[in-house]
This record gives sequence, structure tokens and C-alpha cells, in this order.
Amino acid sequence: MRLSSFQPFSGAVLAVLGALVLAGCQTVPETGRSQLNLISADEEMKLGVTEFQQTKQKTPISKDAQANAMVQRAGQRIAAVAKLPNAQWEFVVFESPEANAWCLPGGKMGVYTGILPITKDEAGLATVIGHEVAHATAHHGAERMSDQMAAQAGGSVVGALV
Repeated sequence: MRLSSFQPFSGAVLAVLGALVLAGCQTVPETGRSQLNLISADEEMKLGVTEFQQTKQKTPISKDAQANAMVQRAGQRIAAVAKLPNAQWEFVVFESPEANAWCLPGGKMGVYTGILPITKDEAGLATVIGHEVAHATAHHGAERMSDQMAAQAGGSVVGALV
């Protein structure tokens, strides 16, 4: 089979992929940065809720009342001003020596006990929580998934053409 017999096919596929990419291009209002987002806010939220439930089942939750209260206070103050429509805010402290925190789509936030000595107080913790919430409001999770989807589609097109 000659390469010229693939040209109509490849042109149509490239046109469809181009239309999808253009339809998925958005601007993050807070930063003005462009991003590719092929996942709806509802789907993104469902994925975040599902992942959070799984994490709560497999990762021990801290029973430290003081740490939990501090995370709740800082988290609720930030959630009150975060631009994440329909978020179901939940802040959980997980027992882990890892110095990390994260916020999933839909407002599901995890803070590992290992970061608390680094943040030192509620102001330091609020800085970390604010940073993680900003990732959620900018839909970085959906952007990463969209990038992966686009790469897979591109790989499929190249595979079909080869």
C-alpha cells in the first residue's frame, strides 16, 4: 500500500484532533495562562471524590485533635474565598512522615503530618493549603489528564499512519 492512500485518512484525523485541541483550549482566569482541558468540571470533580475516598480507606487518618483543628481552620478560611464552584470541601490530616499536602478536584484536601513541623503554625499551613487549593482552582489535574489524552491520541495517529 502506498503512503498516498493514507493521506485522506490522515487529513481527517488531524482535522478532528485539531478541533478537539482548539475546543479544549482555555485560559486560567487567575493567571491568564492557556491550558488544554478536555475534561468537564463535573467529571473532574467525580474523579477527585473517588480518589479521595480511596485514599481515606488506605491511608491512616490522624487522631491529633490539635493538628486536625488547625487544618480545619486554615482550610475553611481559604475555601471560603476559593473560586471552585460546587466544591465539596473536605480537609483531612493523614498520618505520614512525608512532607506534603495536596488538593484534588472538587475540594478534597489531604495534609500529611510530616509537613506540620515545617509549616510550624497556622499561617505557614495556610500558605501550603492556599498553594494546593490554587492547583485545584486552576484545574491542573484536568490539564494533566488532558495532556495525557492528547499524547495518546497523537501516538495513535502516528501508529495508524506508520
